[in-house]
Amino acid sequence: MSDVNPVNPVAMTVFIAFFVLVTVIGFFAARWKRGDLTQLHEWGLGGRQFGTVISWFLVGGDFYTAYTVIAVPALVYSVGAYGFFALPYTIIVYPFVFAVMPKLWKIAHAKNHITAADYVQGEYGGKWFPAAVAITGIVATMPYIALQLVGMQVVIKGLGVTGEMPLIVAFVILALYTYASGLRAPAMIAFVKDIMIYIVVIAAVWLIPAKLGGYAHVFDAADTYFKAKGGATGIILKPAQFTAYASLALGSALAAFMYPHTMTAVLSSASANTVRKNAIFLPAYTLLLGLIALLGYMAIAAGVHVKSASDMVPALFNTLFPSWFVGFAAAAIAISALVPAAIMSIGAANLFTRNLWRPLVSPTITPQAEASTAKIASLVVKFGALLFIVFLPTQYAIDLQLLGGVWILQIFPAIVFSLYTRRLNTSGLFLGWLVGIVLGTGLAISQGLKPVFALHVGGDTYPLYIGLIALVVNIVVSFVVSGLAPRRVGV
Repeated sequence: MSDVNPVNPVAMTVFIAFFVLVTVIGFFAARWKRGDLTQLHEWGLGGRQFGTVISWFLVGGDFYTAYTVIAVPALVYSVGAYGFFALPYTIIVYPFVFAVMPKLWKIAHAKNHITAADYVQGEYGGKWFPAAVAITGIVATMPYIALQLVGMQVVIKGLGVTGEMPLIVAFVILALYTYASGLRAPAMIAFVKDIMIYIVVIAAVWLIPAKLGGYAHVFDAADTYFKAKGGATGIILKPAQFTAYASLALGSALAAFMYPHTMTAVLSSASANTVRKNAIFLPAYTLLLGLIALLGYMAIAAGVHVKSASDMVPALFNTLFPSWFVGFAAAAIAISALVPAAIMSIGAANLFTRNLWRPLVSPTITPQAEASTAKIASLVVKFGALLFIVFLPTQYAIDLQLLGGVWILQIFPAIVFSLYTRRLNTSGLFLGWLVGIVLGTGLAISQGLKPVFALHVGGDTYPLYIGLIALVVNIVVSFVVSGLAPRRVGV
């Protein structure tokens, strides 16, 4: 028996209608807050003019992605309480953003930095270490974009449509309006996307438990299911999982705003104060994320059975909601893939153009040619992510995204520590980065690309997030080598 639903014409019509709406918005965005899109800061950062409301939607839109909406409930559905590590992670991150990002924004604005690697080049000079930072960002982002496609693929499959063609069509449309409108397109679409997601989640957490006999029954059903399943699952975290849970939350929080897409969203803000205000108001999304995670328990209570946990959310909605709402929810999740995928491709394109192409290939490039190069690079990045999904098993994208988190953490000292201390220099940071990349990759490969490594200290075992282990070693190497070498001088 096929695990694909027959095509639902009502749901499909609603889905297509909302998809057409955001496509029109994406192309119209070029006229909104009009600027000279032949300049990279206009195309790639929206002219640095987004106020508190726009930035709130934009950062939320690219931080809480389609894959989040699919993967977090799927993890809770599979393993229970351990899947909720995304909640403390998104709580920890905002005090960090409040403290660090306004300071970074001020320097980037004053010196016309468009990327994190621009900032590193401005502080330390040279071109090879900034190039290493840029490559880290690009490589870590590629599988992240691919996972947005996985989220879109899952909801399209939930509507009864198989094959790669709908995904390819959706991504070609995304590529065209991103090329035409730059960061303004996802900024405008984020309004629609976030409102739709809030409607879907509020309706789900209100209506689904009512249909299933209340939250008490939902939690009882999940508890009974996990007790029968055994192993390291359950609705209460087991003591052996504490260090893994805490280190995953902390490591993920430190990595979150090192990614090119979140960095791009922050640097597009109109002022440092805008960044601070967003750090105060963005935790509203964490509440939303907690409610989304509960869908995992609701699916268990509803008796949803799927071959792949990723299919759980569409299956739950297909089981309990009318066709029109299924189409609306599918559109909301698919649009939640388009917004971050657009920002990710722009962030990666900015890095390629500013920190690889310009210094290493074309030092005399004009501003207009720089913007044109970034537009083409954004198309190539999207095309590369599409190839991931079409020709490689999804597991590759998931595994590489886990590695991406380990890698992106290794640029943390160069960006964050250099805001507060002059003790670090290029030699120390470059060597620390290299050791962190090699160690993190090696540990991840030794664990079959799982994110946790069991550290043995004395007679005790502490499972810890590999990215955090590699970052600690990176930091130690950076400070030791910088202490042995001459202090850096501001460039």
